[in-house]
Amino acid sequence: MSDASKTKFVPELVTELVLVGKVTKAHSIKGEIKVHPFSGSPQTMLAYPEILLDAEGCASPVPYRVERARVQKNAVLLQLTGCTDRNAAEKLVHSKVYVHEDALPAPKPDELYLRDLEGKLLQTQDGQTVGRIQSFLANGLQDLLCVKSNGEEYLIPLVPEFLQTVDKDTVTVSLPPGLLEINH
Repeated sequence: MSDASKTKFVPELVTELVLVGKVTKAHSIKGEIKVHPFSGSPQTMLAYPEILLDAEGCASPVPYRVERARVQKNAVLLQLTGCTDRNAAEKLVHSKVYVHEDALPAPKPDELYLRDLEGKLLQTQDGQTVGRIQSFLANGLQDLLCVKSNGEEYLIPLVPEFLQTVDKDTVTVSLPPGLLEINH
């Protein structure tokens, strides 16, 4: 078992691709794009030599080589091969940004990828089984665990203060009184 009270979380898995951000706007006349990273840390985007963009109308994500990347406040500006003017960059706005799973750095001992929690049984520290973790939602403040059990769905805030332990099959949480009841 591992102590999860100081665990940090990173993006979710989408088949063999990992969703890491979204293109928010075109930047400059030279075709740069501005990307909002879902990890909360723009520096993580600097390590990827290639990204895949899922633009509207594309059958599948399209790979792009990153020529240049730089952090701007809470975002990252990317210059992509083949994207040489503002018009080309405008066509990529609202695209989801993916990387190949093997491009991700290995998590540190105090970190987990969200996908590592999917399918695990969620239980309270007093032994009450809540259900299985099915997916995640981002609400802007923190990620939410989507837990399902017997046709019921619970949305549990994924905050370090609630996490007690994470092991092979189970996530144990300490929830405030009444949290499960207000989820119905």
